[in-house]
Amino acid sequence: MGANLFQSKQTLTVGGKSYTYYRLNALQEQGVADISRLPISIKILLESVLRQYDGRVITEEHVRELANWNAENPAKSEVPFKPARILLQDFTGVPVVVDLAAMRTAMHKLGGNPKRINPLIPVDLVIDHSVQVDAFGSKEALEFNIAKEFERNEERYRFLRWAQTAFDSFRAVPPGMGIVHQVNLEYLARVVQERTVDGEQVVFPDSLVGTDSHTTMINGVGVLGWGVGGIEAEACMLGQPLYFVQPEVIGFKLTGKLPEGATATDLALTVVNMLRKKGVVGKFVEFYGAGLSNISVADRATIANMAPEYGATMGFFPIDQATLDYLRLTGRDESLLQLVEAYAKAQGMFRTDDMPDPVFTDTLELDLGSVQPTMAGPKRPQDKIFLSDMKQNFEAALEKPVSEGGFGLAGDRDKKAVVKYPDGQQDEIQHGAVVIAAITSCTNTSNPSVMIGAGLLAKKAVEKGLKTPRYVKTSLAPGSRVVSDYLERAGLLEPLSKLGFDIVGYGCTTCIGNSGPLPDEVAKAIQENDLLVSAVLSGNRNFEGRIHSLVRANYLASPPLVVAYAIAGTVDIDLVNEPIGKDADGNDVFLRDIWPSNEEIQAVIRQIINPEMFKKEYESVFNRNERWNQLDVPKGELYEWDPNSTYIQEPPFFEGLSEQVPDIQPIQSARVLAYLGDSVTTDHISPAGSIAPSSPAGQYLQQKGVKPHEFNSYGSRRGNHEVMMRGTFANIRIRNKVAPGTEGGYTTYFPTGEVMPIYDAAMKYKADGTPLVVIAGKEYGTGSSRDWAAKGTYLLGVKAVIAESFERIHRSNLVGMGVLPLEFIDGQNAETLGLTGRETYNIQGLSNDLKPRQTVTVEVTREDGSTFTFQALVRLDSDIEVDYYRNGGILQTVLRNFMREQRA
Repeated sequence: MGANLFQSKQTLTVGGKSYTYYRLNALQEQGVADISRLPISIKILLESVLRQYDGRVITEEHVRELANWNAENPAKSEVPFKPARILLQDFTGVPVVVDLAAMRTAMHKLGGNPKRINPLIPVDLVIDHSVQVDAFGSKEALEFNIAKEFERNEERYRFLRWAQTAFDSFRAVPPGMGIVHQVNLEYLARVVQERTVDGEQVVFPDSLVGTDSHTTMINGVGVLGWGVGGIEAEACMLGQPLYFVQPEVIGFKLTGKLPEGATATDLALTVVNMLRKKGVVGKFVEFYGAGLSNISVADRATIANMAPEYGATMGFFPIDQATLDYLRLTGRDESLLQLVEAYAKAQGMFRTDDMPDPVFTDTLELDLGSVQPTMAGPKRPQDKIFLSDMKQNFEAALEKPVSEGGFGLAGDRDKKAVVKYPDGQQDEIQHGAVVIAAITSCTNTSNPSVMIGAGLLAKKAVEKGLKTPRYVKTSLAPGSRVVSDYLERAGLLEPLSKLGFDIVGYGCTTCIGNSGPLPDEVAKAIQENDLLVSAVLSGNRNFEGRIHSLVRANYLASPPLVVAYAIAGTVDIDLVNEPIGKDADGNDVFLRDIWPSNEEIQAVIRQIINPEMFKKEYESVFNRNERWNQLDVPKGELYEWDPNSTYIQEPPFFEGLSEQVPDIQPIQSARVLAYLGDSVTTDHISPAGSIAPSSPAGQYLQQKGVKPHEFNSYGSRRGNHEVMMRGTFANIRIRNKVAPGTEGGYTTYFPTGEVMPIYDAAMKYKADGTPLVVIAGKEYGTGSSRDWAAKGTYLLGVKAVIAESFERIHRSNLVGMGVLPLEFIDGQNAETLGLTGRETYNIQGLSNDLKPRQTVTVEVTREDGSTFTFQALVRLDSDIEVDYYRNGGILQTVLRNFMREQRA
């Protein structure tokens, strides 16, 4: 900061205080570009490069190119983006800190200064992914689960406490405070930032990147931010810009207002479905139109949270009056509100109903009045189902082939099982039985309207004498302690508790797959009778194998519908026309009889929720957890690696690293490790859930003396590469076409024809010196921003992934680990080319002359010795990505740059 490019440096006076800011209109006055109708998301990016122009990393050309953003055809030039801050959660945050600690060790070994490895911008980590639903359905569940969380994760937590002391600008919100994105929305985000730079108080838009794909939730309050892989976040921390090609921006116009009975969840699932059909992978989505004035920031945040589900980089909502109202409601200072309003208006970033529409790359439109009660499932969040169609949809899915997204149970429709409880009672269940009903995930628990709605529905249900079947595992996991405060003040915690929805923790729980075990008698009935049971959750992901290994049909729904399906006990029901149950007198009760009106919900919100609640809960958020405060903290700027640890290990990424940059080489005689279909998610590639004792990861842990009940989860062990590489491609539902007839992490080791676990085969190939490739279909890497999906791929010896298309974050992660992403050219895929996965592959044309998005020739040798070739597109999208690939990854690039700077 400090340069005055295009005379943009100006003074803004707010509340008697003067600030320096970089005025965008100066670009127009200087004849650089007409910026008046740029999308506001592009204006925020433009301000970032203008303010941080240094003539070296960020040049005048960068500013000019972005100022002249062409909606119809954005330039292929790079945007170097330096966010204001970084956001981490613990599953992705632990490997980030492990990498930073390993970089310090590597720097020390190379004779450099380890302190150079230190965040240059503020970093906040919120521990929210580790709590599991072990106990439920009782007032004691919360305390039991928190105690169990610390028992399992104490070593990880001590490591994060070390990071707090070892690194500058690094804060950690301890366990039990809330979910990362809700804490960010309610407390951490400022919407505009102010910092002292060279003695000047500079004001600028808040922005961030986070190591969780749902970082986009913050777009709901007008903050630019999205999910990246941990390796990209680390590079940003260390001063490296995030480089990406100028984005297309899709305008999504909202009109009208939500009808009676429709929730923000219904709206979000409708938007997800529309945008998936539109095709917005890697694009910005910006919402506009007068309809925005009829939805709250909490509603906007629910939609923005789901951006990864519709594939966009962001789902951005501009700053407007609703933003100011939300900041006031959540206890932010009035001085901040004044600054946000004055700054946004001065920069042309404050939305009003009568402002001219920005010019977008493309647009689509939704009348809010057309939104109906909606669910999504049973395997993907974009597969929208109207509540009125739910029964019919589930019954069709039972018989539909697996290849078409169904379960292939034709002829096995009416199977039943008996759940026998220890006290002699029993329940009969059949296909579709709801065995998990979870109010979970920041997506919805951040939204008072749906949480109050769930509480009111529970209250009315209890008054009617309705109960939840005993086989349903119910849970309530608020995204912040404010939620339980307002539910309690409204008298709604008690009726929720009577239906089994006691608070089980303040974290992601079921949404991340931490649903915990089903009761033994329920699990036994499912397994012995091969029943297809279901989960209904208010989360954002329902991919195969994510929620629970025994639950194959998973549906996303609003919190009130989660309560409704818990009472019904099955998804094989038409809740619009069939009774949900019977009252105390034996009369039918329908969902419409207990569904709260919009006015009832808003009346409670107006009466109960106030700024003081937020101020009280967040004033001590960093030190409120006594278990956290009492942890022993390791000392020193270098972490002392424990070779016996099964949680934290020094990763091998920097072993043998020299300052010399290696040459790019062709990939020769590669074998296929995995041949996968469409919509393979990062849950398939790097599962976060339970570790099977018989799996390679389970075998490794047992060899280290860890008993199966102490395994914890894959996600909690991401600080140990030995566990994670064994867990890569280990999802129980993954289907590898080179291991036909199997389900789970298996492959064929071609030299012997033996079918074995993917990890075991990969190690054999490594011993042979054989490079590996993965072949996949469309949307490879959908889902969470899990850098371990790329790290594990790299550690298994995979040199390239050839897919029809990639999700944005996973492609970047592969590049960041030095794995080459290749795309089949338009009109071709593995099937049209006749690939079986049993061939040998040579990828030619790879050299130091490699250019972004060039084509290369892939030579394929069949089993009979015949050969053919096809062309593939190199998905290194910029010059900097080519540089990362040549260096073997982002972190190797950064480390070498540091060493060169130190030698200079």
